[in-house]
Amino acid sequence: MLEALGMTPEEERVYRVIVGGYRTAPEEIADRLGVGRGEVAPILEALLAKGLVSRIDGHYVSAPPDVSLGPLLVHGQEKLEAARAAVSQLAEEYRGSVRRRDSAQLVEVITGVDAIRRQALAIQRGAREESLWFCLAGNVAMAASENVEEALAQARGVQYRVIYETGLLEEPGRIVNVLEGIEGGEIARSISKLPVRLAISDRSVALCPLVSHDSTGEPTAALVRESSLLSALVALFEVYWERASPLRIGDTAPTSHLDPDERRLLSLLIGGVSDKSIATQLNVSYRTVQRRLQDLMRRVNARTRMQLAWQASKLGWLDEPSPGHLLPRDGGRHPEPVRDVI
Repeated sequence: MLEALGMTPEEERVYRVIVGGYRTAPEEIADRLGVGRGEVAPILEALLAKGLVSRIDGHYVSAPPDVSLGPLLVHGQEKLEAARAAVSQLAEEYRGSVRRRDSAQLVEVITGVDAIRRQALAIQRGAREESLWFCLAGNVAMAASENVEEALAQARGVQYRVIYETGLLEEPGRIVNVLEGIEGGEIARSISKLPVRLAISDRSVALCPLVSHDSTGEPTAALVRESSLLSALVALFEVYWERASPLRIGDTAPTSHLDPDERRLLSLLIGGVSDKSIATQLNVSYRTVQRRLQDLMRRVNARTRMQLAWQASKLGWLDEPSPGHLLPRDGGRHPEPVRDVI
């Protein structure tokens, strides 16, 4: 058991006899082990050289094992950590070499609904810091009800940044699902049109379907690992993130400017959702939506909706919260999955 400390099995047997005795003579050690004294002598010399035992008047004694073996244990741990670092470096060199020689290691084509669904769950399961998403209407392989990993990832502290296409927000009941995600800690924005479906985990791997959700035939997706292509996908996300409008539709506490209903209405308006869809999503009449918008316009002396949006941005009415304020409002329980992830 002490081989990890540089002790041979024979040395360990002799050492244990000395530890269990007191001022043990060489012949006593040999008798207890059932070997000749000549076999014990070189082992005792080795233990003396390692500083594990001392010789007093021809007898051998041991210091407390935690004292004598402690430095060896620390040294062994240092060597183990150095070995781990070396293995990690070699593994990275291997992956880099493989990627240079084999393009399949950079982009892997995933075929079939089940395979794409497994990858969509796997990249969330492996996320440790950040998850980036383009969310479009419909889905290729996995609906919101099948996404069991988002809440678990958020519980680990993974930050979700999500851009929703306006068409998705206009689907019946969709605002309720998006609201659950925001209350779970998601930072959400919306934009009129997104180029592709996309999921990126820790900027180290991305999943991107290669066909639209209404295409015929078996769906396919590209799994993109660290490469210039992945860097381009991350940059694409950041460009659209800057262009998108903050989506603040949660039941936030009233401010001096907006109550929660007004905040939802204004957020959906700036996100490009039509008045009719806003009325449906907020469960109010079309005329009520128009009346509330007119009230907001009068409040900031705006004559057009564009002026209203500009004033809302200037006044910070829809500013996003800082990451430190993105904990679930119920003290830690995360909501159910909220979107068609891929």
